[in-house]
Amino acid sequence: MSVVQIGAVVICLAVTAVAVALFGKVVTYFVSVFKLGQPDRARTDRPAARAATLVREFLGHTRMSRLPVVAAAHWFVMVSFGLLFFTLLTAYGQLFDPSFALPLIGHFVLYEWLAELISWASFVGILALIAIRQRNHPRGLRRKSRFFGSTFWQAYYVEATILGVVVCVLTLRGLEYALGRAHGEESASALHFPLTAFIGKAFSGVAAGSLETAIVVVAAIKILISMAWMITISLQPTMGVAWHRFLAFFNIFFKRHANGRTSLGALQPIQVGGKPVDFENIEELDEDAALGVGKVEDFTWKGLLDFTTCTECGRCQSQCPAWNTEKPLSPKMLVKTLRDHAHAKAPYLLTPDAERKNLPETTTALAEVVLIGNTSYDINNPLSAYNPHGPDAVIDQDVLWSCTTCGACVEQCPVDIEHVDTIVDMRRYQVLIESSFPAGLGVLFKNLENKQNPWGMPAQSRLDWAKDLPFEVKVAGRDIEDLAGVDYLFWVGCAGAYEDRAKKTTQAVAELLHTAGVSFAVLGEGETCTGDPARRAGNEFLFQMLAQANVEVLNEAGAKKIVVTCAHCFNTIKNEYPQLGGSYEVVHHTELLNQLVRDKRLVPVSRPEDGVLAGSVTYHDPCYLGRHNGVYSPPRELIGALPGVQLREMPRNQEKSFCCGAGGARMWMEEKLGTRINANRTEEAVATGADRIAVGCPFCRVMISDGLAGKQADGTAPKEIEVVDVAQVLLASVRSGGEAGAAAPGSP
Repeated sequence: MSVVQIGAVVICLAVTAVAVALFGKVVTYFVSVFKLGQPDRARTDRPAARAATLVREFLGHTRMSRLPVVAAAHWFVMVSFGLLFFTLLTAYGQLFDPSFALPLIGHFVLYEWLAELISWASFVGILALIAIRQRNHPRGLRRKSRFFGSTFWQAYYVEATILGVVVCVLTLRGLEYALGRAHGEESASALHFPLTAFIGKAFSGVAAGSLETAIVVVAAIKILISMAWMITISLQPTMGVAWHRFLAFFNIFFKRHANGRTSLGALQPIQVGGKPVDFENIEELDEDAALGVGKVEDFTWKGLLDFTTCTECGRCQSQCPAWNTEKPLSPKMLVKTLRDHAHAKAPYLLTPDAERKNLPETTTALAEVVLIGNTSYDINNPLSAYNPHGPDAVIDQDVLWSCTTCGACVEQCPVDIEHVDTIVDMRRYQVLIESSFPAGLGVLFKNLENKQNPWGMPAQSRLDWAKDLPFEVKVAGRDIEDLAGVDYLFWVGCAGAYEDRAKKTTQAVAELLHTAGVSFAVLGEGETCTGDPARRAGNEFLFQMLAQANVEVLNEAGAKKIVVTCAHCFNTIKNEYPQLGGSYEVVHHTELLNQLVRDKRLVPVSRPEDGVLAGSVTYHDPCYLGRHNGVYSPPRELIGALPGVQLREMPRNQEKSFCCGAGGARMWMEEKLGTRINANRTEEAVATGADRIAVGCPFCRVMISDGLAGKQADGTAPKEIEVVDVAQVLLASVRSGGEAGAAAPGSP
């Protein structure tokens, strides 16, 4: 062996030993940190389905596909990480013998072709990702950049590492070709070096000894780049941009739904010790038990895994309605801060009580730092609202209460982080333990507790919407004994019963069902709020009280099939009431009406002079109907079935739809920070040039109507634009057809 070889071998093996030792140590550390979290026993069911989901998301890049160019580039870079591992093994062999090739596959043509193809694809892919990061750099875009707040040195280091490794692989292949030609080997042909022979030709005429030395040097550089990367990430356990390539596999496998569905829809009950809290026997709970999350160790182990997996890509941030309206909440920075805080506090938590006095003061001080509080942040510097090391609080309270729980962050996250669950768990602790929440929620909670509806209206007014209808609306328990004799229970909802604009939707749906011959009944005074705003605001106790009462009423009435106009009621009854023993077939009114039109039970007829039908319509996807439950097509099919009505989509639609601003109990909180979310969405709707803005949820109707009123008042929106529910548009079309608008009554 030459002096160069000996030096390369010694250095590379020494560095490798250090890298492997540190990597093993940090893996053990990760396991210890995740064990600090609370139990979560619902993550290991259906292992075969989970494995299939993992393979589908990994190889199909299904979560990445929202940005196709990024997805394609990332796919090749990701695949190269595994496939090019064999080139790393080859490099170790080349330190001892420059002509070394792996046994069996080293000169196998298919392997050589695949290795070179992936190497070049990875080279192009990483250059594309570097360019995309620079094009979207916050230096010019500021808050509009999805990378605002990301840790750039880490991203640059990872990009440089990948680029360096791929360049070394391609260079080595070229040198191997040249060396083989110098030795007259048959394997040194374009057949074995299809995409790198041209590189090797550049070294033609170089002596074999010099080529061998060059191979040793480049192989050593490749190994040192790889091992330096391993050492760096081992010393930086919070380096999510690197660690996600290992941890994402586990995070995807342990996601909430084994079939791959995003972790939206139902919120999970409060758990203590891995078991849901029984609020009927709350007095039996240990007085030290945390209701919600007040300290980082109160998160489940899956929550801690979530935080550590975050790659800081900022897709969640780019879609967040709060962030896009100049509020301090960024789902990315929230997760990133919780990650940094968890790992900063881990040494304290992992140290026995008797030995904690020996820890640095900066570490022990973290035990006293509250998770949510007043950080006195600068509104012009949203990063100041996040401080993983305190001293006042880790995250400012304005960050926590800015969330609308719209689910855009969860929908966009390529590694399946569950942001909404994290936020609501922290809200629960603030409400139930600290009694700390915005003033508007105090009024909401009082109304829900005393009057069982957010508006504080009397129960006897729940049927006022039906007074002017030309037919009788049956009430279960009054007009009929139970619901066995009707097709559907019509869940009116609080907004549908009390809010003037929402009443029009309720009346339209009732008239359409009557016209189509669909029998239905309502609960009348027996109906109360589903508890959605209480649960999203963190008041789980109040939600349980309302929900259990409703489930009892529904079960006693024999409810089987329920039609709902409110997206929030729809989500709660369909997805959350089963947690309390209430399982029903729940449909949104747009789904049922669309089916009735398909079945010719309702026949839309064009009448352009009717104001509700005139011209074009743009449709706003309610978050709790769309992202949370995947209902996108029925409302659009319904609008498409209306003769003479054109659907004009907003740029942000379906899974990328922008929130109206009402979810997460935000409808009852003042919006003092930044610009108004509903104004942002309304501006987008008006820009389509549509004559009507159609909605499928009373919350959305209130928010967008208010936004439109503001735009019309300042002259930025035409006075004739109107916000209507899809049901109203259909009703106007059916009415215009007279007797032709409905088919003979019958069972749907």
